[in-house]
Amino acid sequence: MGENNNAVELDKEEQVVETGVHNFSKEEEWVKPDNPMLLERLEWFKDQKLGFMMHWGPYSQLGLVESWALSDEDGEWSRNDIDWISDMEEFKRQYFDLNKTFNPVRFQPELWADLAADSGFKYLLFTTKHHDGFCMWDTHTTDYRITGKDCPFHTHKYADICRNLFDAFRDKGLAVAAYFSKADWHTPYYWAPGMERGRNMWRGPSYDPKEYPWLWEKFVQFTHDQIMELMTRYGRIDVLWLDAGWVRAGRRGQDIRLGEVVGKARRLQPWLLSADRTVGGPYENIVTPEQTIPEGPMNIPWESCITMGTSFSFRYEDKYKTARQLVHILLEVVAKGGNLALNVGPQPDGRLPEGAIQRMKELGAWLKVYGEGVYGTRICAPYFTGEWAFTRKENTVYAFRLYKNSDKPVESDITIPYAGKVGRVEQVGTNRVLEFRGTDEGIGIQLPASEASGQTPIAHVFRMTIE
Repeated sequence: MGENNNAVELDKEEQVVETGVHNFSKEEEWVKPDNPMLLERLEWFKDQKLGFMMHWGPYSQLGLVESWALSDEDGEWSRNDIDWISDMEEFKRQYFDLNKTFNPVRFQPELWADLAADSGFKYLLFTTKHHDGFCMWDTHTTDYRITGKDCPFHTHKYADICRNLFDAFRDKGLAVAAYFSKADWHTPYYWAPGMERGRNMWRGPSYDPKEYPWLWEKFVQFTHDQIMELMTRYGRIDVLWLDAGWVRAGRRGQDIRLGEVVGKARRLQPWLLSADRTVGGPYENIVTPEQTIPEGPMNIPWESCITMGTSFSFRYEDKYKTARQLVHILLEVVAKGGNLALNVGPQPDGRLPEGAIQRMKELGAWLKVYGEGVYGTRICAPYFTGEWAFTRKENTVYAFRLYKNSDKPVESDITIPYAGKVGRVEQVGTNRVLEFRGTDEGIGIQLPASEASGQTPIAHVFRMTIE
């Protein structure tokens, strides 16, 4: 994640979503599983709508984009904030030594889980390992881990961050998705000593796997061992969320035999969904746009990964999207058939940023009133028009009238652009039954004068019973 972290202008209360660098698979490229349990779990996933995504690791100490500055190929866009050194080889040494100072002693997993559950999030999507190779669990495969002796946090009661975080979120009834980078720039099996390309290093292996098959096989086994640790020692995992889409069969020999390890994992956890990002095929059960929302609805399982601020990892003095923006982003995603994985980067001391906490609470307060039109819904024409978002549950259609600016006057005479036959219209939040009439443009309703003269809401929400 995190291939585009340019700051965005947030002064105006309008929807702001950056264009993500990651492509995402098209609807027609999605492969429908033939396993009945996986199909059932995909319907479960489509019900959830809101996930709490977190990028966290030693890189948080610098306030930089996670991992990417290590790759010379990606240096042009990822090294903007490196203003203290010009020698990138020295920078890489400094970066890989960040484990020696990472000590998030203010980490309180139960508080994170309480906040997420109370704010309407339904699952956690956590970075167990990013491309830099630092493991946030007690792995036995490398010393480059949160519980390693070089990391001062290794003596803390919450040292095994993944275990404590996963347990805390499951205790609150939230599901767990484990982000795992298939690339690993720390292990000598991927960026091999003596085979580095110096200042010309790219994101892939430092050697040709076809020329060094024995070394590549070590990397494959290393990757399988790490994945199986997470699958066997960390309780129920609902989604294995795989990043680094360039690591795949047919891409410079980078076949990690993913089907083999996913098969082993599913023998232990048969409900496990996999999201092999941007690769397509049978292991990309969930399509994952990054920092963007598809232009139109997609009737497949998908999830937009969007930052609450301007960066996936913690950024000092970051600017967070307003509650209005977050609700509108969520409604556009849901109206087009997706889930929103809303990303917050924790601070290096183990706390969540105050600005992010406030936004989560505001989003949660809105969902407590209007969430019935969000959770468990499916797409419904006309989907999303800019001013309107629509969802459906059986014979109930929810229509959301979005107000992009807090100072926009609210019209009392509203036409809902819906073409179906309606038997009843209610206003969610007040349960007020509204008189309505059919028009050439849709369903005409009249709001009470108090609604038109009051503060501009984030959205008006209408519940329509369909005949």
